[in-house]
Amino acid sequence: MLEGMFGSLYDRVMRWSRHPHAERYLAGVSFAESSFFPVPVAVMLLPMCLANVSKVWRLALLTTVASVLGGVLGYFIGQFAFEWVEPLFSGHAEQIAKARQWFGQYGAWVVLMAGFSPIPYKIFTITAGALSMALLPFVLASIVGRASQFFLIAALGRWLGPAMEPKIRQYVEWLGWGLVAIVVAALLWINLH
Repeated sequence: MLEGMFGSLYDRVMRWSRHPHAERYLAGVSFAESSFFPVPVAVMLLPMCLANVSKVWRLALLTTVASVLGGVLGYFIGQFAFEWVEPLFSGHAEQIAKARQWFGQYGAWVVLMAGFSPIPYKIFTITAGALSMALLPFVLASIVGRASQFFLIAALGRWLGPAMEPKIRQYVEWLGWGLVAIVVAALLWINLH
C-alpha cells in the first residue's frame, strides 16, 4: 500500500502544475495550509517551479501572499474561536504546547522561525491568535518567514530546472521517505528539548 506512494503523489502534483488553473490551486493550497489544511505547500510549489522555470518568482510571491493571508485567517481562528476548534487539533496538543512555550521565550521571532520549522505553520498562526500576539508583528514576521522559505524553493526550482524533473521522479520514493525520517527525527528532538 505504501509502495509507490510518493511517486504517484509526485505524478499527480506534476499534472496539477501544468493545469491551466495551477496558480489558483497553488494559491488555494497556500492559503489553506496556513490555517487548517494538513499538506505543506512546498509539495506543490517545487514541482510547479521545476515545470515553469520562467515563473518561479511569480509563484513564490503568489505563495507568500496567499500563505500570509491564510495565516491571518489562522490568527483570527485562534483569537476568536480557539475553544471551538481546539478539539480538532487534539493530535497536535504537544506541538501547540511547544509553540506556546516558544512564543513565551521568543515572541514574534517564533513566527519568523516557523517558516522553517517541522511543526505545521497553522499551529503557529492559530497559537499566535489564541495568545493575542500583536497583529502587525505577526504579519511582518509571517511575510519574512514565509517569503524566505518560498523564494528559497523557487530559487532551487530555477537552479535545478526542468531537466531535474525526471531525476527527482526516479528517486522520489527515497526522497519522500528521507524527508519523513527527517521530520520525525526533528519532532522527536523538539519534544525531547
